[in-house]
Amino acid sequence: MSIEPRLAPPIGQWQQLCAVLDGPLPEIAVRFSRFLAPTDAHEALIIFTRECTGRPRKVAGTPDIVERATIDELDQIKNTVGVGEVSELDAVLGGASRPIRAVRDASDTLLVLVPKRSRSGTGTSKELLAAWFAIVAVSIRQQVAQASPDYLAESRAASSERARTIAQLTEAHEDTLASVLGTLRSRDLDDRTARSTAAETASSALITLRAVGDTDRKLATEAVTTAFRRLQAELEPALRHLAADVDYVGPSVDGSPLPGEIAHGARAIVRAAAVAVAAQPGLARVRIEWDSSGDDLVVDIRDQGPGELDGELLARQLAGRLQALNGELEVESIPGWGTRVSARIPLAASAARPDEDRLSALNPREVEVLGHLALGRRNKAIAAALGVSESTVKFHVTAILQKLKVSNRGEAGLLAASAGIVAE
Repeated sequence: MSIEPRLAPPIGQWQQLCAVLDGPLPEIAVRFSRFLAPTDAHEALIIFTRECTGRPRKVAGTPDIVERATIDELDQIKNTVGVGEVSELDAVLGGASRPIRAVRDASDTLLVLVPKRSRSGTGTSKELLAAWFAIVAVSIRQQVAQASPDYLAESRAASSERARTIAQLTEAHEDTLASVLGTLRSRDLDDRTARSTAAETASSALITLRAVGDTDRKLATEAVTTAFRRLQAELEPALRHLAADVDYVGPSVDGSPLPGEIAHGARAIVRAAAVAVAAQPGLARVRIEWDSSGDDLVVDIRDQGPGELDGELLARQLAGRLQALNGELEVESIPGWGTRVSARIPLAASAARPDEDRLSALNPREVEVLGHLALGRRNKAIAAALGVSESTVKFHVTAILQKLKVSNRGEAGLLAASAGIVAE
């Protein structure tokens, strides 16, 4: 049976799709937009995923659309489109009703395309568009699951910046609305009905404003028990081959919600440690515990085995992620007795430091270049690694030095290494 051409894209397209997946996660929407542009001309492209708690929206296209699109609008669109479906509909996006093309992947990741009005129809079938996006969605989940140091640093910077912005907006609007309420409640006003109606409206607006913080926390956090269930689901396939018994000990109480980057990073640390422990021969039992203790998330992995784990190697493998999360690791391996791996990660971000504020000013490409500076690489080596010209690298390095307010590459590299930003 012959395969229709629209379902059998040329080899070149597969290679182009590989280029979409190969690059910094925050820019994946820009790369996917370029990939689709020849066949699906569009004004804007938005990927909406709950996997990325720091920045759940990945966008490309017209600023008037992508910068105004809200989480609530995207949620409304997602609830309209069935899982695994591709829909063409009119929806509110960026404050206006627009014709859109939406894809909701099985992972609950949403793709929204705003077609150009000058083009009727599309060159990509629904089946093929869904297949392209499924691959992109898998790539996003994998990159988040790996929780590399640069992703964690970028996510934490985004979360901190968003929290600061919301706090400032909330304080400003609270002051304004409180002033309005005070005026309207004044006994010097005669029109009681107008005063009552206006006070009711202002009170409602104040409640809505305060709810912004609650909505943001829901987007940016995970319950401790939910995070542990996700960890167990991720670990069970990886440890299924073990002849040893594996015990999972979850948190005794739900406790405070985990910031998203901490939940992702902690799971990545536990996965790496558990796989290292499981690689030892002759294990009888493995116990994995995850709990919150005061202001910290505490992870404890113990085994009954030969005690042959290379603790120094494991510590080096996890150093970047631990630094990005301000965490600590202890590894104790006693031959003939067993191994214990313990990690402690603070739940609250430490007080803002000047270097963290400066790092948050870098864009994703600059963070990537900075990771290479942390390894002492020169422009030529960085250009080869990133597939760009030396002049482009030089431009990024100059911008990095200015934004970080340092005088040379060495100082920038030290700052990056201390924050856990190191290239692979």
